[in-house]
Amino acid sequence: LAALFGTYGQVLECRVCGDPRSDLRFAFVEFADKNSARSALDLSGIILGFSQVMVLPSKTAILPVNPTLLPKSEDEKEMCARTVYCTNIDKKLSQDEVKYFLEARCGEVSRIRLLGDPVQSRIAFVEFMTAESAVIALDCSGQTLGTRRIRLILLCIVC
Repeated sequence: LAALFGTYGQVLECRVCGDPRSDLRFAFVEFADKNSARSALDLSGIILGFSQVMVLPSKTAILPVNPTLLPKSEDEKEMCARTVYCTNIDKKLSQDEVKYFLEARCGEVSRIRLLGDPVQSRIAFVEFMTAESAVIALDCSGQTLGTRRIRLILLCIVC
């Protein structure tokens, strides 16, 4: 994947996420410059292996583009690097059930906030004890929790 995208410019990072047995896999590809990233959008629609590739600009940049949204202190940056956004959570699950599921696969959760209407699917912000656990959590994206396949997005990576 990195070699394919590398034909459009220097790839700084290529991270494939999700269960290898699932159709819900995705990747983040970071380029050294914006022009390369824009050009790589042309890859959308090609066949790679047995799957058609969909290439979209990320809605979650490594750091937010709006400077007023940037973490201000080192503590905020560290917290951001340890936090994932989880969507499509079964409405019948409790906060403890979501926490147990993620801790069993990724590592200790320091804080979790489950939100949403109990009639529809819910979302959660999950802060892990370590940034490594948050990155590992991305591999849970596409796994079934309750009756739904959850999706996880890392809020940001701080270098």
